[in-house]
Amino acid sequence: QVQLVESGGGLVQAGGSLRLVCAGSGRALNIYRMGWFRQPPGKEREFVATITSSGTSTVYAESVKGRFTISRDNHKNTVYLQMNSLKPEDTALYYCAGRLDRGYVDVDDASRYNYWGQGTQVTVSS
Repeated sequence: QVQLVESGGGLVQAGGSLRLVCAGSGRALNIYRMGWFRQPPGKEREFVATITSSGTSTVYAESVKGRFTISRDNHKNTVYLQMNSLKPEDTALYYCAGRLDRGYVDVDDASRYNYWGQGTQVTVSS
């Protein structure tokens, strides 16, 4: 089983930056496509970004493209989400998720991910 633990959330002013960290344990993450999702207050969970098991390809939601960067270090069994130019609408509970890397089908679909962390809160003040 894969266990995922997120950290790095917090309170930041609009325009600021945060780096979220997802640490994996139990199994090596290097066979898993990893993703970040978020759930704003009172809304459904939504896709943020995903990265292939090798780290060579990424996909982003339009709302974060150009501001967020997903990356991974398979030697450290860790995935990152660098968030710059944060906006109040980025406020949400951010989750790390993983699934076996089987290509590019439904990479933004949360139901396709098998492993989830507990989430880390990001709050952006205006």
